Amino acid sequence: MEAYKQEFIEFMVASDVLKFGDFTLKSGRKSPFFMNAGAYVTGEQLHRLGLYYAQAINASFGLDFDVVFGPAYKGIPLAVVTTMALSELYGKEARYCSNRKEAKDHGADAGSLLGSELRDGDRVVMVEDVTTSGKSIDETYPILKAAADVDVRGLVVSLNRMERGRGGVVTAQREIEERYGFPVASIVSMAEVREYLAGREVGGRAVIDDDVAAALDAYYAEWGAEA
Repeated sequence: MEAYKQEFIEFMVASDVLKFGDFTLKSGRKSPFFMNAGAYVTGEQLHRLGLYYAQAINASFGLDFDVVFGPAYKGIPLAVVTTMALSELYGKEARYCSNRKEAKDHGADAGSLLGSELRDGDRVVMVEDVTTSGKSIDETYPILKAAADVDVRGLVVSLNRMERGRGGVVTAQREIEERYGFPVASIVSMAEVREYLAGREVGGRAVIDDDVAAALDAYYAEWGAEA
């Protein structure tokens, strides 16, 4: 496993973004883990988060693109910090763009987009925190295509939960790939999280003990799908 992935797993746990216990998801599923990307709140956390996204984009898609697009709302800061990190790490000058939930009808920046305008031929990489159903992409992909004739190179999320999507067979990420024809990558998958944290302490405490491991086994027996 690449070093940046190992660092990111510890970073999620140390930042209280990835937690293990008993949680009820928006879907109604009972889950033994929960990820809340909204817990990244400090300048240092956001800086590091952007660096991890930039490394994952480079590893998955390279640097041959023009725009980093983040769906509103959580994707807005992700697009900003990732664009900054691409410049810092690789000298890559990409533009950032996000959508507005409600179009602005006045001023020089009127319209449905924040940041850079989209131009025909722009190559776009999308960033999201986590994809559980693909609903946000269903909402924002048409906005992208309506704004300009762009080429979506791919989507990067922070964590692949490796659960069955709405179709009940493959993961939500795979469903997006099949529906829209662009690849979906993640900084890490839950399989990598489990592999790295097994028997390992973070901040002086064991994260995945025998009880958590058993709960994960039971959860993925019911809801799991291949990444």
